[in-house]
Amino acid sequence: MKTLEELKQSILEDGVIDAQEAKQLKEVLYADGVIDKEEAEFIFELNDAVSGKENDPAWEELFVSVISDFLLNDETSPGEIDEEEARWLLQKIQGDGQLDKIEKALLDNLKKKAKKYPSILDL
Repeated sequence: MKTLEELKQSILEDGVIDAQEAKQLKEVLYADGVIDKEEAEFIFELNDAVSGKENDPAWEELFVSVISDFLLNDETSPGEIDEEEARWLLQKIQGDGQLDKIEKALLDNLKKKAKKYPSILDL
């Protein structure tokens, strides 16, 4: 199994995430059953690199589920987005200066699923 860094290099070579790469990313990210901050940061870096490209729909699905799991399945505020998480998410979304389609899908998903959704995320 490839490491996240090896997958990143392979993805950045053509700048697009295909179905096979999304599947490999999912296997590596969920290998331990938990999404940690480092993995969430990694997935945002990838999204910034491939934003606006013709990525496979599996990429959007994976991105939304990984970030949602990171924010909603944590030990400190399960099912909720606390203020610290909201600030982190806002920084990540605004980091590349644009709210892309996938990030919008993520916010919509979080708004539906979270018991607590801070208003600063209403972009």
